[in-house]
Amino acid sequence: MNNAIISTISSSLLAGNNLKSLAGPILIVMILAMMVLPLPTFILDVLFTFNIALAIIVLLVSLYSKDPLDFAAFPTVLLITTLLRLSLNVASTRVVLLDGHTGPDAAGKVIQAFGHFLVGGNYAVGLVVFIILVIINFVVITKGAGRIAEVSARFTLDAMPGKQMAIDADLNAGLIGEEDARKRRATISKEADFYGSMDGASKFVRGDAIAGILVMLITIIGGLIVGIAQHDLDLDNAAKNYTLLTIGDGLVAQIPALVISMAAGLVVSRVSTDNEDLGQQVLGQLFDKPRVLIMTAIIIGTMGLVPGMPNFVFLLLSASLGMWAYMIITRAPVADQAPAANSQPAATEIQDASWEDVSPVDTLGLEVGYRLIPLVDKAQQGDLLKRINGIRKKFAQEIGFLPPVVHIRDNLELRPNAYRITLKGSVIGQGESYNGMYLAINPGRVTMTLPGTETSDPAFGLPAVWIEASLRDQAQNNGYTVVDASTVVTTHINHLIHTYAAELLGRQELQKLFDHLSQKSPKLIEDLVPKLLPLSAVQKVLHNLLEESVHIRDMRTIIDVLTEHAGRTQDTSELTEIVRAALGRAIVEQFFPAGVELQVMNLHHELEAILAQAVGSGVTAGGGIEPGLADTLLKGAVVAAQRQEQLGLPIVLLVPSLIRMLLARFLRRALPQLRVLSHSEIPDSRKIKITSVVGGNT
Repeated sequence: MNNAIISTISSSLLAGNNLKSLAGPILIVMILAMMVLPLPTFILDVLFTFNIALAIIVLLVSLYSKDPLDFAAFPTVLLITTLLRLSLNVASTRVVLLDGHTGPDAAGKVIQAFGHFLVGGNYAVGLVVFIILVIINFVVITKGAGRIAEVSARFTLDAMPGKQMAIDADLNAGLIGEEDARKRRATISKEADFYGSMDGASKFVRGDAIAGILVMLITIIGGLIVGIAQHDLDLDNAAKNYTLLTIGDGLVAQIPALVISMAAGLVVSRVSTDNEDLGQQVLGQLFDKPRVLIMTAIIIGTMGLVPGMPNFVFLLLSASLGMWAYMIITRAPVADQAPAANSQPAATEIQDASWEDVSPVDTLGLEVGYRLIPLVDKAQQGDLLKRINGIRKKFAQEIGFLPPVVHIRDNLELRPNAYRITLKGSVIGQGESYNGMYLAINPGRVTMTLPGTETSDPAFGLPAVWIEASLRDQAQNNGYTVVDASTVVTTHINHLIHTYAAELLGRQELQKLFDHLSQKSPKLIEDLVPKLLPLSAVQKVLHNLLEESVHIRDMRTIIDVLTEHAGRTQDTSELTEIVRAALGRAIVEQFFPAGVELQVMNLHHELEAILAQAVGSGVTAGGGIEPGLADTLLKGAVVAAQRQEQLGLPIVLLVPSLIRMLLARFLRRALPQLRVLSHSEIPDSRKIKITSVVGGNT
C-alpha cells in the first residue's frame, strides 16, 4: 500500500505538474517563515518585487476573464496576497527596527526606492501619500467591491429557484441533455459560492488597510525609541531614518494592495456571460496564460530600467517571466490557434428523437469505483483488461464458445473501492477490491490470524482479510491463499460467467459458433439448420446443457445427434436428454476422472418408483411434484449431499433417465452444487458405488 502511494505521488510529480502541486505549499511555508525568521535585504527586495508582479498578474487575469467564474479562485488569491503583504510587513519592520540606524538602505533597495524616489525623500509627503492610498483602498475600492459581492450573492441566491426551474423546463423539452443540465446547475451553485466568498474576502482587504496604518504608526514610534534610546541618534536623524523607511515599507505594500483591490472590483462588477471554464486551480489561472506573463515581464522589465530602481532584481524577474511564457508557448499551441471549427457558431437546430437515442444494454459489464480505475488503465500498469481477455480465452477453451466482451466503465455512484458485474443490465455480482493490497483467503487450514480488514471472498464466500503487501509472504507461509486486487475481480468474473454460461450463449454467439464450424465442416451445419431444426431449438438444447454445467466443446457430436433424432421429435427437452447420453463419457469425467470409481448418491427404490410413475402418467408434465413428496425428496437430498461433501466426494445423484430432468430442475434451486446424472450417461466401463440413498433410512 505504501509503495503504491509513493509510486502514485512520484508519477504525479513526474507528469509535469510538480510546479503547480508544490508552489502552493511552498508559498504558505514561505509566508509563515517570513513572520518568524530574519531575512537578508536582498531576499526582501526579491519578495517585494514578486509581490508587485503578483498584483499585476492578478489585475491582468481579472481584465482578461470573460466571466467571474473564469477566476473562481480569486477569493483564495485575495487571502494569500493579503497574508503575503502582512508577512512582508512583519519581516521588513524587523529589519527597520534592527538596522534602521545605519541609513536609508537598511531595509533593502526596494523600500529605499519607494521612500526616496516616489516621495522625494520627504517623509511628510510620504506620510500623506500613504494615508491617501489607504483611504482610497479602504473607503472606495474595497468597500464598493464588498458591497457589489454582497448584493450579487443575495440576488444569485434569490434567483436560484427560477434558474433551476428554467433548466428543468429545457431538459424536459429536450432542448438540452442531462449533462448540460448538470453543468448549468453546477454553474448556478458556484456563482452563489463565489459571490459569497468575495463578500467575505473583501473583509481581509479592509483589515489589511487598518493593519497597514497601525503597523506604520507602531514602527515609527518604535523606531524613534530604538534610534534614540539604543543607538544614541538625535531626534531629527531618528525621525528621518525610521519614518522614511516606514513610509517606503508602507508604500511598497499598499500599492500592490490597491492593485489587487481594483482587480476584486473588476471581477465582482463584471456582468456574467456564457462561460465554460469552471473550477480552475489558482496557479493554473495565474501562470498558464503566456500573454499575461509576457505583458507582466515587459512591465517589470520597464520598471527595472527606471533610474534608482534595483535593476538587477527587476530585470531578473522580467527575464524569468518571459522565459516561462516562452516555455508555455513552445510546449503547447497558443489557445488562439485552436481548430477553426471551434470559432464557428454552434448549430442551434434541435435534433428530433430517433432510434439512435436507444442504447443497447451490454451483455456483460463491469463497473468500478474511482480507486479501481488504475486496474484498467494501461498507462498506470493496470493489467485487469489483459486478465479479463485471458479468462474469456480460457472460458472458450473449456466451455466451447466465446463469451461476449466485458464492457468496463467507471461509476462514481459506487464506493471508491467497489465494483459490480452486470449481465444484460442486471447486477449478478459485486464486491470490493483494494488496489495495492492483497486478499488473504482462509481455505480452512490457516495457523494464525492476520491484521487487516476482515471480509469474505466475493467469488466463493470464503472468510478472508485484506492485508498490506508487506504481509504477503507471512500469509502464504501460514496457509492463506493470497491474491492481488486484479485477481480478486477476475476470479469473480470467471466464476460468474461459468455460472451464467447459458445466458451468455445468445443468438449472435451461436451464429458465430456455427460460422466457425462451417469453415471446417460446411455440410455439418447445413444438414441441421434450418432443414431439420430452427436455430432457436438448437439454442435451447445448448442452453439446457450449459445450465447443468455441461460443456459444449464437442459440437460435432451434438450436431450429429440432433441431426439423427430431429426428424423424429422436436421436443428440446427430449433432445437434450439424448445429447446428454451421447456426451456421457465427457459429462462423467467432469466429476470423476478416468479410472476412478463413481461414488454417487442414489434414490430409494420406492421414491424412484413413485417419481417414475408420476412422470409416466403425465402428472409432473408442468414440472411440479406433490408437496409431501417434494418435502421428503428435498430433505433427503440435503442430508445425502452433506454426507457426500463430508466424504470429500462430488455431489452427484444417479437416477433413471426418465426422471433425470425433473429432479435436476427441482433440486437446482435448493442445491445448486448438486449434479443429477442418468444411468444412460454412465459408460459401461465405469464402476459405480452408492454412498448415500436419498429417501431411505440410511
